[in-house]
Amino acid sequence: MASSSSSGLTFKLHPLVIVNISDHYTRVKSQMNPTLAPSHGNNAAAPNGGDGVVSTLPPRVYGCVIGVQKGRTVEIFNSFELLYDPSTHSLDRTFLEKKQELYKKVFPHFYILGWYSTGSDAEESDMHIHKALMDINESPVYVLLNPSINHSQKDLPVSIYESELHVIDGIPQLIFVLSSYTIETVEAERISVDHVAHLKPSDGGSAATQLAAHLTGIHSAIKMLHSRIKVLHHYLLAMQKGDVPCENSLLRQVSSLLRRLPAIESGKFQDDFLMEYNDTLLISYLAMLTNCSSGMNELVDKFNTAYDRHTRRGGRTAFM
Repeated sequence: MASSSSSGLTFKLHPLVIVNISDHYTRVKSQMNPTLAPSHGNNAAAPNGGDGVVSTLPPRVYGCVIGVQKGRTVEIFNSFELLYDPSTHSLDRTFLEKKQELYKKVFPHFYILGWYSTGSDAEESDMHIHKALMDINESPVYVLLNPSINHSQKDLPVSIYESELHVIDGIPQLIFVLSSYTIETVEAERISVDHVAHLKPSDGGSAATQLAAHLTGIHSAIKMLHSRIKVLHHYLLAMQKGDVPCENSLLRQVSSLLRRLPAIESGKFQDDFLMEYNDTLLISYLAMLTNCSSGMNELVDKFNTAYDRHTRRGGRTAFM
């Protein structure tokens, strides 16, 4: 596999594709969990091969990615699942053609741009699927999602590969080459992704859990902003020392960004901030008084109930 592509294509990936692949993988993995228990005389317990040996390898899922290509720009909008036969390393063409026909009725301007799978890296067997789709698209793209969790990784665990013909040992061969991409979103997708990110846990979750998740998101955003500002600061210092060439266009963009900062130091901002801050403190104070009043009412009700029982025996009346 070569390091990078030389085709000059620009790829734009929509979040819906990533959500679909992740959902596909999660469903298949959850369906395989019951079969991971030891079973005698049942080969279904070892889906990846082996007699009586339970396989704990993560499953791989396959599907097609669809979208549009305008000139040198390829925009991937959506995806759908495919049926894959691991013994023959082939796809169910009948199922593929049926899904393609259905999607054509709903999205007539979308075309099959390639396919997707899951895994840490492209494998040799993936080229068989890639070649099988060349009769639909002569230059399909390969979207690979890595489902393993890596806390030190800051980028999305998604890679896009193209295929190029290289001469290796005097023999022309198709190999996968890595391509760069950008995330492209529309308003509906941003709302949907935000809704998915703020879904409550299955047990309902407590207010503290939701607050912790919210604060964690804010902390991650501030941390990312700090790292980006630090990169700009180091770059400007290197430019000032002459270690890197001076780029006027970049300096204008940095200057435009910095001119936004004094807006939060104006008198109007301070007045609005103090007003919001005082309103928040007042609401918290009123909520505390309401809780205290409710507690006092419950205490008085309990005292009256207990004292009424006592006076019924002694012939006295309650003083409250």
